[in-house]
Amino acid sequence: QVQLVESGGGLVQAGGSLRLSCAASGSTSRITATAWYRQAPGKQREWVGDITRSGITAYADAVKGRFTISRDSAESTVYLQMNSLKPEDTAVYYCNAAISAWPNAWGQGTQVTVSS
Repeated sequence: QVQLVESGGGLVQAGGSLRLSCAASGSTSRITATAWYRQAPGKQREWVGDITRSGITAYADAVKGRFTISRDSAESTVYLQMNSLKPEDTAVYYCNAAISAWPNAWGQGTQVTVSS
């Protein structure tokens, strides 16, 4: 089993920054990639970006150049650094772990609200 816990959400003004964390526990050696998703009110959950076990990152066009995904040296925590935030970035942010031979794991989500 892998458990994910997100933290770092909050209220920020447009143009500001936040850093979200996704802490993994359990069988973390089985994680092959970690992704961030977000879901705004009334909208479908959308992919924000991800980082593979080898450190390769990819981002949605809507956040490219503003958001950065990284991880700590122990590879147990993945971060989402969000800069130049816009009101349209307001959403609940979730992390998702792709796990070898097991179903993906999801965190509980953390709310990000960007005021104009």
